[in-house]
Amino acid sequence: MPRTDFQQLLDAGAHFGHLKRKWNPNMQPYIFMEKNGIHIIDLQKTVVKIDEAAAALKQIAKSGRKILFVATKKQAKDIVSELVSSVKMPYVTERWPGGMLTNFPTIRKAVKKMVSIDKMTKDTSWEKLSKREKLQITRQRAKLEKVLGSIVDLTRLPSALFVIDVMKEKIAVREAQRLGIPVFGIVDTNSDPTGIDFVIPANDDASQSIQLITGVMVDAIREGLQERRVERDKEDVESDMEGGEEEMPRRRRTRKSVKKAEVIEEVDSEVPEEMEEIDEDAEVDLDQEDAGEEEDVDVDLDDEEDEEEEEEDN
Repeated sequence: MPRTDFQQLLDAGAHFGHLKRKWNPNMQPYIFMEKNGIHIIDLQKTVVKIDEAAAALKQIAKSGRKILFVATKKQAKDIVSELVSSVKMPYVTERWPGGMLTNFPTIRKAVKKMVSIDKMTKDTSWEKLSKREKLQITRQRAKLEKVLGSIVDLTRLPSALFVIDVMKEKIAVREAQRLGIPVFGIVDTNSDPTGIDFVIPANDDASQSIQLITGVMVDAIREGLQERRVERDKEDVESDMEGGEEEMPRRRRTRKSVKKAEVIEEVDSEVPEEMEEIDEDAEVDLDQEDAGEEEDVDVDLDDEEDEEEEEEDN
């Protein structure tokens, strides 16, 4: 099922292009007709392209990678910042800082400087600074926040770039192409679609059109994040089950060993009493045998003495 339909795009004014004299010939496949000197965009192709771009963004978000949104146009700033911040993706709505992608380490240093200023304001050393120094630092912090505040969480290069107007953001598009980053863009009739990996032919000036298309992309990203969360939960449950199965035989063995130890203790506690009885009976028997042997020896001695006396008499 398509994420958008023809009527929604028509109501949002996504079919209006630029004047005929401002058109780019490379946009010819996406133009439906000309009316009153204005090109009309084929919304049937727009619906298909929106679905393709949304599916690709969903897979990127599902893999846990970041997507950078770029919209420095006045009518798109508030819309993009509000929608994209709900899925915690980085975005640029102020002036594009040159070299943000190609010179990313330098941009990261500026972001770290902003974070260090935040830590400084919470430290006790902040109170020791003069009023002039505090004012300079806060102004520097506000300037960095305005340009780089929305990309604080972007610790590495983004995996995709979503651009509202590819003609206005040509520097960002060029940097992404140089680094091999796929570009998703809303392309109007006055823009060049060559070099854009996922072209969305639509009106990039109307706020309703921007809000509709950006909202569809954000919903696709949200779905990808939810699926990623569900898969991670399943993996955690499976790992817990495997760990439990490995521990069960060990517990059973310990229980058996405990039972064996209890049985051995019982046997040890019963054996001494029986052994004592056996020892007592053995001692009685030995005493009786010794007494019998002594009597036998006495009888033999007496017999020998009688025989000797009889021999002497004879």
